[in-house]
Amino acid sequence: MITIRLISPADAEELAVLVRANREHLAPWDPERPEEFYTTAGQWQIISDTLRQGNALPHAIVEDGRIVGRVNLSNVVHGAFLSANLGYWVAAAVAGRGVASAAVAAVAEQAFTTYGLHRLEAGTLLHNVRSQRVLERNGFQRFGTAPRYLRIAGDWQDHHLYQLLAENWLAARGGAA
Repeated sequence: MITIRLISPADAEELAVLVRANREHLAPWDPERPEEFYTTAGQWQIISDTLRQGNALPHAIVEDGRIVGRVNLSNVVHGAFLSANLGYWVAAAVAGRGVASAAVAAVAEQAFTTYGLHRLEAGTLLHNVRSQRVLERNGFQRFGTAPRYLRIAGDWQDHHLYQLLAENWLAARGGAA
């Protein structure tokens, strides 16, 4: 069973072990990372800084009591926008088993019911078909392509952009829009 929970600095050591073990697996999809990123101290600092900034909701993806990835809501904006960016990754050992899809479903539910957001946006590299399937399974719709959107694996790369609106999420679950 896959669950998600807010991350805390106490997760730093477990996450450091996980990102080190999955460094090669994640490299094609991630920005270039400094060596500090792969240490417990580096993970502790990242988590602490993210929580202190107050505009993100970082979650651990948990399977059988252990962290197997992350699903994050970042750039959370309240007021008239009520929106956030969605990002996620899973360890190679659980890839292709529906873990990412379950985590995205769980964080979308929290985004719309607990956090009161109206919209989630996510981007994928053009060739990342697996991630596109995760989003589409969860009701996200592609609405455009952004040239040179993010610096991934050392290069500015184009991304397909997806969004999920609260009313579409609710309607897909049989609720009133």
